[in-house]
Amino acid sequence: MIYFYLMLILGALFIIFAVFSFIAMYVNKDYPLLNVGKSLGMLLIGVLFLTVTLPSLKYVVLKEYDVISGECVIEIVSSGRSSEAVFTMLDTDRLFYFRDIPALDAYGKSIPYYCMVTATKDHMFEVSYKIYDSQTRKLIVTSK
Repeated sequence: MIYFYLMLILGALFIIFAVFSFIAMYVNKDYPLLNVGKSLGMLLIGVLFLTVTLPSLKYVVLKEYDVISGECVIEIVSSGRSSEAVFTMLDTDRLFYFRDIPALDAYGKSIPYYCMVTATKDHMFEVSYKIYDSQTRKLIVTSK
């Protein structure tokens, strides 16, 4: 959820800074191409971030979450210093991404687990996960 709030705050800040930059250029009657380009870039990035986060804002504020459960496989995607755990739900082929990597014995497509992933109602932002043994349904690990 930290990414949701980060994108929401950055989107709002980019738009506010772009508007103030445009106002300052208008008041000074000075329109350098570099400043106009920077302001347009900030405005576009801010609008993009808000376009992604605002539809899910209602679900996050009201804590309306959906629990997706079923057989899943977990793959680790690492690039540089950071790693992600990719949960692939086998029943629906939905992908969910988490930054913290669960401490399991084995990962990959050949090791199935039973997973319960909590996400917003529109399935855009992941909240938490629980991983169970696929045969015994015993809880193995959960997110913090």
